Amino acid sequence: MGIVTSLAAKFAFFPPNPPSYKVVKDEAMGLLKLETFPHRENVDVLKIPTKRGTKIVAVYIRHPMAKSTMIYSHGNATDIGHVYQLFIELSIHLRVNLLGYDYSGYGQSSGKPTERNTYADIEAAYKYLEENYGTKQEEIILYGQSIGSGPSLDLATRLPQLRAVVLHSPFLSGLRVMYPMKRTYFFDVYKNIDKIPLVMCPVLVIHGTADEVVDCSHGKKLWELCQEKYEPLWLERGNHCDLEHYPEYLKHLRNFITTIENPAF
Repeated sequence: MGIVTSLAAKFAFFPPNPPSYKVVKDEAMGLLKLETFPHRENVDVLKIPTKRGTKIVAVYIRHPMAKSTMIYSHGNATDIGHVYQLFIELSIHLRVNLLGYDYSGYGQSSGKPTERNTYADIEAAYKYLEENYGTKQEEIILYGQSIGSGPSLDLATRLPQLRAVVLHSPFLSGLRVMYPMKRTYFFDVYKNIDKIPLVMCPVLVIHGTADEVVDCSHGKKLWELCQEKYEPLWLERGNHCDLEHYPEYLKHLRNFITTIENPAF
């Protein structure tokens, strides 16, 4: 059991070292900035405290026509600096506000990465949106990429009025990535297979059929277990970290958001 638990922990967390960005304070404006990126008027750089005593770095991107706000939980072995431009492009093309954040121990966020910390991280991001931007639960889309599917689904089970969830290359659970397990053990991590049936809002699953990290069967099983299924996107020959480059990716996401923002859905 000790070996299995160790493997689960090793699977879960690979924060980039060194981080790909630095947070600096513009003394003249009194604002935080990402040092290596040009300042944008519609982007706020934030440090958000969590209930577990860490401070996570986040970026909040405003879109003037947004009806929804996306909380983006990124994949493993990356941080905000690597996906900042993607955040900008998603906000523009999907016409959403977007809050992307680094988990504890990733990028310039303090603390250490643990499963429980990531749950506190996304909860802090959600509460910050509520308290500081007036975002309502029913306006929020949770987007979880790979390891980000874990905190996204955990929070989704606790938000009954959530607008939607997007799962991008998700997995059934940490141990199931390495072993074809038929049941869930207490020492497993990110038990998505047990949480997805508890999510009541529309769920979009996106997965590459040639994923060499998390087999596409994980995404297909999670989709089967959804209560409120939306047409999934299985990208032929898509791998684990390249799905954003397929033209179908953005088109399908845009159609999904248009659909869920329609009151007749």
